[in-house]
Amino acid sequence: MSAQDPVSRRAFVQLAAGACAALAVTPGIAAPMLNRGRFRLFGSAGRDYSARAIALVQRSVVIDMLAPFTLDFPQQAKWERNPESFTAAQFQKFRDSGINVFHPAIGLGGINAYETALQWFAGWNSFIAGNDERLMRIDSPGDFGRVKGSGKVGVLLGLQNAQHFRRPDDVDLFHGLGQRVAQLTYNSRNLIGNGSTERRDEGLSDFGVAIVERMNRVGMAVDVSHCGDRTTLDAFEVSKKPVLITHSNVRALANGHPRDKADEAILAVKKSGGVMGITGVRMFVRDKEPTTIEHALDHFDYVAKRIGPEHLGVGSDIDLDGYDDMPPELNKQLRAGYKGSYGFRDKIDIEGLDHPKRMYDLTEGLIRRKYTDAQIEGILGGNFRRVLSEIWTV
Repeated sequence: MSAQDPVSRRAFVQLAAGACAALAVTPGIAAPMLNRGRFRLFGSAGRDYSARAIALVQRSVVIDMLAPFTLDFPQQAKWERNPESFTAAQFQKFRDSGINVFHPAIGLGGINAYETALQWFAGWNSFIAGNDERLMRIDSPGDFGRVKGSGKVGVLLGLQNAQHFRRPDDVDLFHGLGQRVAQLTYNSRNLIGNGSTERRDEGLSDFGVAIVERMNRVGMAVDVSHCGDRTTLDAFEVSKKPVLITHSNVRALANGHPRDKADEAILAVKKSGGVMGITGVRMFVRDKEPTTIEHALDHFDYVAKRIGPEHLGVGSDIDLDGYDDMPPELNKQLRAGYKGSYGFRDKIDIEGLDHPKRMYDLTEGLIRRKYTDAQIEGILGGNFRRVLSEIWTV
């Protein structure tokens, strides 16, 4: 039954009751308008959502496996320098999003990758410690349940490049600093392997194999979202634990975009027991206009039909507001940092998935596509929770 279908009086009452129960325990959400089981959320710019969608988001542990806290990088630096500058209103925006756990990984590299990574983890740990009544670092499987009931926002620390691992022992060091996920490469080559836009498509090096093995041993998740095809498949072959694609899409639906994944990699996700997070980045979804939320949902359907919805998740690859709301100069600088093969267009975001309440819009979309409640709860976070709990258990 979709959110738009007529419902019986009994079903209507059940839906409304479920939503009201969820709303009663959630600060910042109210239901001033009831219309065929639909509710308006505060701050949702005229959007209303079905009782079923609201209830699903509110009872799920919602995990976004690629979501920077902000794409306004000077603002992030300010929070890290002065944690008390993170205001109550800013925190409430995160709470109201419905997302319980954010994975704010970025791509760090260069000749000083090790030192830069140390500074990055120091900054985040300072920010979290300075907001311990609001934020919670997600370190262990039990933390997923704890953060849901705490009223806090969870932060799962990781990086979109493993260039800071100079030797296998560095994996242990950074695990001790809170790192729980490491993407093996960003878009270019490092000593571990190749990125998705590198000129040649080569696989894991011997050093890369040693890094993956050490990550398995300490309980750090291997992520291959930006990796080249051969490096991606090598990681699945070498790893003794599930491998993640935290944020990527289906190459067959986006005219061969190099940042998306080929069917061979998608099938490897199932064999590994991993999970693939789908993004709403416009050029990763479709290579022409129009590009809508329905096209993004096609990527969910494609993966679900081939490997099952239990291997699906969300890796939005944006902050709460999206790339198109970045300060113009920062947006220009960001675009300049990528090769032409990225295929930037006027917009990077997709309408409906470019705002703080996007998890509700996504849930409505999954309802339209006839996913069951259990399947939607898995996609919203249950699947990543399950696989991360397995990877982190040593």
